[in-house]
Amino acid sequence: MIRHLVLFKLNDGVSKDDERVLAGAKAFEGLGTLIPELREWQCGWNITERDIAFDYAINSLVADHDALQAYLTHEAHQAAAALWREFATWVIADIEV
Repeated sequence: MIRHLVLFKLNDGVSKDDERVLAGAKAFEGLGTLIPELREWQCGWNITERDIAFDYAINSLVADHDALQAYLTHEAHQAAAALWREFATWVIADIEV
């Protein structure tokens, strides 16, 4: 199994209520039911205010490398990630569990 973690930081001057951000969050929220390779899907906003904290997170689980690749290349994932490229940066970790 592979745990796929992504942490997003909104770019300077971009807020959570920006229309682009709202659309990006909505696009990610729907992926859990759209992509069959996702065994687990959680996403949401950070609830604490610390300088080192990221703003939004994705925590997902897939069976193996093939499932991860299927998720990453899925049309819905590609479309959602494209939205986030406009207003955020992110870091990713894929760990075997």
